[in-house]
Order: sequence, then C-alpha cells, then structure tokens
Amino acid sequence: MVCVTAGILLVNSASEQTIFAAKKKNKGSVKKEEFGKTQDGQKVDAFILTNKNGLRAKIITYGAMLTEMHVPDKNGKLGDIVLGHEKLADYLDGHSYFGVTTGRVANRIAKGKFTLDGKEYSLATNNDPNHLHGGNIGIDKKVWSARVVRSKTGKAVAFSHTSPDGDEGYPGALKMKVTYTLTDDDELRIDYLATTDKATPVNLTNHAYWNLAGNGTILNHVLHLNADHYTPVDATGIPTGEILKVDDVMSFISPTKIGARIAKLTGEPGGYDHNYCLNKAEFGKLSLAARVEEGSTGRVLEIFTTEPGIQFYSGNYLDGSEIGKGGWKYEFRNAFCLETQHYPDSINHPQFPSTVLRPKEKYKQTTIHKFSTN
Repeated sequence: MVCVTAGILLVNSASEQTIFAAKKKNKGSVKKEEFGKTQDGQKVDAFILTNKNGLRAKIITYGAMLTEMHVPDKNGKLGDIVLGHEKLADYLDGHSYFGVTTGRVANRIAKGKFTLDGKEYSLATNNDPNHLHGGNIGIDKKVWSARVVRSKTGKAVAFSHTSPDGDEGYPGALKMKVTYTLTDDDELRIDYLATTDKATPVNLTNHAYWNLAGNGTILNHVLHLNADHYTPVDATGIPTGEILKVDDVMSFISPTKIGARIAKLTGEPGGYDHNYCLNKAEFGKLSLAARVEEGSTGRVLEIFTTEPGIQFYSGNYLDGSEIGKGGWKYEFRNAFCLETQHYPDSINHPQFPSTVLRPKEKYKQTTIHKFSTN
C-alpha cells in the first residue's frame, strides 16, 4: 500500500503557545496547549492546526484523538462538525470512541480469538462476545508522544506510540506513527505508519463522529458510498465471510439520504453498522470512498483512502447519556462514522484482504477528508 509522505520533515517543539507559524498570517499555524492530566499524572497536550483559509483541527495526545474540526458553511461561517468533549476528564470517564485512533485492530474480532502461524491468541471480549477496537485499554486510551512536522501541503503534527509485545493479548511490539495534516486545499489528511518485531494483525483507523450541520439528526445527510458490495454480519456484528452485492436497503451508490431506508434495518438497535467493500481500480491507491452533503449548511465531506473498506455507522448506540461540547446531549442518530479500514475480523477470514504485518514490513495507509460547500 502506498502512503505519500514526501516533503515531511521534523522540526523541534517550542513553547506552550505557537509552535510553528508561518510569517504571513494567511499561511496558517500550529499551536500547542495543555489539555489536562490523566489519572496517573501524565500530561495531555492539544495541537490546534489552522490552514490559510481558517479551517481548524484540534488533536490531543490522548488517543491521538481528533476533538474538533471547524469548517465553513455556505455562508462562510465556521462550525465544529465532530462530536467530542471539552475536557479530558470527560474522555477519561469513558466515551464512544469519539475521534480516536483505533486499534491495534479496529472493529471486531470474533470471540476475541485468532490463530497466526499456528499459535492461538486470546484477546479481551469487550464487546460481548467479541473483541472490539483493540480491547479494554487499546491505543485510544494511551498518551501518545507528538511533535510538529513540516509539510509542503499544510500544517502537520506526528503522533507516535509503541504498543509492547503482549499488549491486550497481541503479539509483537508495534511501533506506530499517525500524522495529521491540515492542508491548504481544505483537507484533513491522516497518514499511518507501523512496524513490528513479530507477526501481528494491524488495522488502524480514525473513529470520528461527523455531523455536518453541527447538531441535530444526521438522517437528512445525503450519502454516496463508492461500493457495490458489502460484508454481511451476524447478530453480534461479525462478518459471515460472504461478500454480497448491495441491495436496495444497503446501496448508497446513488446519493441517498441516510434516513431514507434505515427503518428497514431491523434488530436492536437497528441502523447501519456495516463494512462496505470499496470499488478500487488498484489496491492500495488513493480513491474516493464516500461523499456526504448536508443541505441546510451546504457542507460537503469527501473521503479518499488507500484502504479496501469503509465502516458506515449511523450512530445507533448514541442514547443521550453522553453530554458533549456546549452541553449537547448526543442522542440516537446525532452523528455518523465513516471508518476507513480493512474488513472486520479479517484475521479469521483468509478470503478477505490480509491484516497481518510481519517484521521488516511496513504498514502504510492514508485517508483524506476533504471539506467544501455546495
């Protein structure tokens, strides 16, 4: 898989204020602020990236997490379009993976078990009866190191973390770097790099919850998914192993309101929580995965990725129990996720694209979120 990182150079960190700012105001900036401390006293920092057009992204070192994304509407008014919290304490109390870097293996592994090179491994079943998003204390609950990097395309920060051998049951010491770049073309680009000293499954993603209106329901958002097929799942969210052509309910090949057919997906809680197999001319190349438009604000989000799949989740488990930024209660269907990824439970389905990373190999992938108005 190809990850374009040419032109990124490391620069030294500086004060708690502006870390890297171009001399001209219209060139954007990177600022660093303290965001709080974990229960064991680790300092958590926030990096605020601003591009030449005024778009702003905030990422914290706890979970290499996107906590804010401010983009303009059709009238030029900036609005924050991702769910999250204003204080670290609210994240530490537990949350719905808002904006985190997820892994080592995003999504589910059946019954928390897999066999690799003849050895069986057991993981936490934190989404009974399955393993979800890296386990009880995945990389989303770690404090990452971070430093500003120089990029020809915009302002960037690289977050690094090493998951030790045996962490949450996974083999191998996994070294990870996730670089966020807010480009002057109004893109939030995420580049992932990982290496290991033992064979291990890896499937990283960002778990941002989007609402292009800034609040309210997402059922009127119009979604296009560049996928003719998907992986059906059992009642616990584990793929059956089949790859099926999308039917009328599952298809978003033609742009369709998220709420148009959602009621036809029965069960508890119902709704979309499915992996779509992206249409790709060449595996590992950047291509369009999804496009979402919100009519009242005119905001448009396009997602490009090197990954083979994308998980569309329609906020089915949001129930108002989490109170986020500005006192907004995050209710049922108040946000959607579009998680670029390898297919769920790939380690147990040899017919799926492999998630196994071996020593001397590099895990590389790129996802781009492009913002515009219509």
